[in-house]
Amino acid sequence: MRVPIEALREFCMAALRQVGMNENDSAITSDALVTTDAMGIFTHGTKLLGGYLSRLSGGGYRASGVPRIEREGPGWAVIDGDSALGQVGCVFAVRVAIAKARNVGIAYVGLRNIGHIGAAGYYAAMAASEGLIGVVTGNDTPSVAAPGSRGAVLGSNPLAYAVPVAGRDPILLDMATAAVAGGKVYAAHQRGEPIPATWLIGEDGRPTTDGSLYPHHASLAPMAGHKGYGMGLLAEVLSGALPCGALTWQIGSWMFDDPGKASRHNAGFIAIDVATIAEPGEFDLRMQTLIDEIHAVPTAEGVDRVILPGEREWERKRRAEAEGINLPDDVRVKLTAVAREFGVRADWLETHPATLTHQFRS
Repeated sequence: MRVPIEALREFCMAALRQVGMNENDSAITSDALVTTDAMGIFTHGTKLLGGYLSRLSGGGYRASGVPRIEREGPGWAVIDGDSALGQVGCVFAVRVAIAKARNVGIAYVGLRNIGHIGAAGYYAAMAASEGLIGVVTGNDTPSVAAPGSRGAVLGSNPLAYAVPVAGRDPILLDMATAAVAGGKVYAAHQRGEPIPATWLIGEDGRPTTDGSLYPHHASLAPMAGHKGYGMGLLAEVLSGALPCGALTWQIGSWMFDDPGKASRHNAGFIAIDVATIAEPGEFDLRMQTLIDEIHAVPTAEGVDRVILPGEREWERKRRAEAEGINLPDDVRVKLTAVAREFGVRADWLETHPATLTHQFRS
């Protein structure tokens, strides 16, 4: 059964309100999670809700946290996230970056002391929807090996960008600098599916296909070897070092640490205002020419056309808006647990009414 986007969003908001989050922050967080599901990125969508609620209940994340600008200039700012949910802090930071870029053309904003940020591409797309190029980086507790290492060196530090295109969906790329996002390892293992030998590095420094070893006895492989390692290091600098936030092992595990501990995640945002820098109309024309060239290149047998980053995700989102989201079983299991623990009921979940204290019908 496909779940209507609005029904899933209201479910998330109801759960977040149960742990003391206000209406505005609940809406921000829920939209980020549900939009990510709608685009088919289920590892970073509502599957994360239960973990967030646990940390909000335990006090490691602050339901009443208010991100604030600590230092700033015309084209930059450093924001303390006050241990709020990552979605709350990131949306605040993107809006600051957009406003500053519109004044001076380009802006950098560093966000420190925040919760797990979820899907970095969501925030890059926010900038693109307002006509700016958005670049987002994040850092995390180490889970990714470096070439030649026998253990984790960096987090699966995300790198995302979005480019506005007149009359079209933005170009959008959101990737972990690991060979694969850690969430995909968890999901494959939970579903009993084998994992490729290119995903994990064991404690002996060699590849392994045993998903049960991650994260305590195996590290993620870096994306494209030394290239992914280098990009992950850049994300660490822009997210953690530049705004003077936590680095590598100073960052807690939001999944495994005591829920009363802050995870101290960080993120970096760059916004480039196309209207300020480019000649009027020229950027749109050049982008359209570039896209047409890419779409027109000869393709291999059975391939319709070469696609742009984000095209599949935007297509999935439009279908979800029309037909609802087809949530995978592992996501439904997580949301069912949320419904039971936090007393939020939805008709599209298989729950036991006797265990629920608060009824919510979508």
